[in-house]
Amino acid sequence: MPHIQLPEGLPGIVGPMVAYPETEKHLNGLADALLRGPSSLTPGEREMIAAYVSACNECNFCTQLHASTARHLLGTASGMVDQVLLKGAQAPVSEKLQALLEIAAKVRVDGRRVTAEDVARARQAGADDKAIHDTVLIAAAFSMYTRYVDGLATWAPNEPAAYDEMGAVIAENGYSRTIHG
Repeated sequence: MPHIQLPEGLPGIVGPMVAYPETEKHLNGLADALLRGPSSLTPGEREMIAAYVSACNECNFCTQLHASTARHLLGTASGMVDQVLLKGAQAPVSEKLQALLEIAAKVRVDGRRVTAEDVARARQAGADDKAIHDTVLIAAAFSMYTRYVDGLATWAPNEPAAYDEMGAVIAENGYSRTIHG
């Protein structure tokens, strides 16, 4: 049961966003900028980083939603989402993505853990400034989103299938046009 009065039947972050549209527009705007804006990382890769950070933060709603969205965006390569959720930076993905997942994992705990060596490894694997920037901000923002959802004790469906439709809608439309009151 949520700690505050929220609209019934709206899972995870959706309930607070509908209840507080003045914050919803900014939170969804940030998600759109990070996950859909110009980047050398694909939207599917960025969603996968968001899902990974959410999984590390043990937020079922955010993990399932962003994993579903990543699967829809990645199409035939969608199996890598489950590998990243299971193995993190040791998943069988590109060296660039492995290095960025390592950075994301560190930022999730404490951004000061990211070292010059971590950034150099990412650069050597092909990451540019924008990819490094986006990874750091995705990890920071999705840690905040997770704390928002968990701090309000919002509810989340347990069945992964419940996230498929939501993920498809976000993959198609992004974030700013997804939440409806």
